[in-house]
Amino acid sequence: MAILSEVAETISLDGGRKSRGNLTKARIRWVIVALVLVFGTVGGRLIQLGATVTDSTIEGVARDVITASRPPILDRNGLEMAVDIRVPSLFAEPRRIVDVEEAVQKLRTVLPDLNEDWLRNRLTGDKGFVWVKRELTPAIQERIYQLGIPGLEFVTESKRFYPSGKEASHILGAVNIDNQGTMGIEKHMDDDSLAVLQSIGIARDTDLTPVSLSVDLRVQHVMYEQLQDALVRYKAVAAAGVMMDVKTGEIVALASLPDFDPNNPSTLFQDYNGVKNDRFNRITSGIYELGSTFKTVTLAGALDSGKVRITDEFDARFAVRFGRFTIDDFHGKHRVLSVPEVFKYSSNIGTIKIMQELGKDEFRDFLTKIGMDRTVPFELPEMRKPKVPDKFSEIVAATSSFGHGLSVSPLHMVRAVAAFVNDGYMVPPTMYKRDEAEARQLYEPVISPSTSAEIRYLLRLNAIGAGGSGSRMNKIANGYRVGGKTGTAEKVVNGRYASNVNFNVFASAFPLDKPRYAMVIIVDEPKAENEQTGVTAGWNAGEVTGRIVQRVAPMLGIAPDFGEMLDQNLVPVELR
Repeated sequence: MAILSEVAETISLDGGRKSRGNLTKARIRWVIVALVLVFGTVGGRLIQLGATVTDSTIEGVARDVITASRPPILDRNGLEMAVDIRVPSLFAEPRRIVDVEEAVQKLRTVLPDLNEDWLRNRLTGDKGFVWVKRELTPAIQERIYQLGIPGLEFVTESKRFYPSGKEASHILGAVNIDNQGTMGIEKHMDDDSLAVLQSIGIARDTDLTPVSLSVDLRVQHVMYEQLQDALVRYKAVAAAGVMMDVKTGEIVALASLPDFDPNNPSTLFQDYNGVKNDRFNRITSGIYELGSTFKTVTLAGALDSGKVRITDEFDARFAVRFGRFTIDDFHGKHRVLSVPEVFKYSSNIGTIKIMQELGKDEFRDFLTKIGMDRTVPFELPEMRKPKVPDKFSEIVAATSSFGHGLSVSPLHMVRAVAAFVNDGYMVPPTMYKRDEAEARQLYEPVISPSTSAEIRYLLRLNAIGAGGSGSRMNKIANGYRVGGKTGTAEKVVNGRYASNVNFNVFASAFPLDKPRYAMVIIVDEPKAENEQTGVTAGWNAGEVTGRIVQRVAPMLGIAPDFGEMLDQNLVPVELR
């Protein structure tokens, strides 16, 4: 019995041990299940967060595009005109924000300009990355970091900065918030190749090769300053100018006022002295009746045809009639005039008769030859096609000979004047640096060298001769051998020409003994500076030209010469 009792006790102990062992195993299994669930949850969340972090877009825009750089833009002397600045931009991931209301209130202590309702809506929901505020300062970035709000992050992107501000706004253009060009050279660069580099990430955090323009910032500053002065001095509604190297086609300066601040794109839509549309580039996009500056074109075509010689004379005693229309001279001499006198005294009658000697169809063909009836090939995207009738009637040919009845841009005119003084060779204008050897490959002869010499003589004569419309300009720029032609065009108001509202132009070139630069200045609706002055182009556009040349000629290496007013080498042999 003792033995049986001992065996029973042993069996009982073994059963207890087995029971406790089964319980332990069950507990272990439950712990393992719990751990699997915990780690599974954590792992799933990590996978979710990992997918979020690798999201490469913000509001559908790839980060490579957002962080893309633009190359620096330099003037011809290496001065910076446009550069990139790296700035922090704030974005949010709403699904990671724990307390939206707290986030809204905290953020507005640093960014009070953010609308509370807009911000609350922005931070609410399960959206992906959304912008909160772009282009902040490092100081603001640090203050936001100190708020400790989860779900807010920064990305470093490029902001365009223009050191010269407004001075070259119509050349450079502007970029949008995504640093993409919207106008000017900035847009041309994007259209050309930069956008491709940005889209594939090559233009990200990379020192891109600088883009060198043909512009001389020293000359640009002077032109801009003088055009600003013209707005005030002559109470004009607008003013603009362009200077071109006649040998290379390089645009040395180009400005149009009113303008805008490319560092503050919102100014694109603000008024300027009551004038809207500051983006409007009057040099490339504006087409105008350029008045008597067009007489230079008419005489160039007529003299080059051989049908008119510089020694010829034309009867300007009586007005010219076309049906019920009569065309006369402004302060006419009403006598027989030589070709140089027709130009110097700006005779409409004499110019019409010179054009008639050439022939209206031949005159129209000459306009095609020099590109007046088509858009000028040029890098700036803000261009407009000129308005030149396909065929000329007798009266349209007559009015066109002195710059009425057709509309072209100042860029058309500066290119033509450059060709007329450059031995007759026309070269396409460009905003990029181009040497003379390269330019010569693009030369297109439009008049002969002998005709070019005669045009140089006429331009200079108009500046120094008694009664010449460029005499006021020459007094200011004395010594720099400038020549030019005025244009005073009556503007159309309510469908009719208004005699008291003018669009004034001065087309010039210098130094005419060795031509290097051509320039066109416009002053829109000028008023008399004082009671002793007038409102025709010589009083305003001409004087602006003189002041610009006086200041920039030394910068461009042109020394003054106070010798003979008219270099005898400029005088055609027939007139010596």
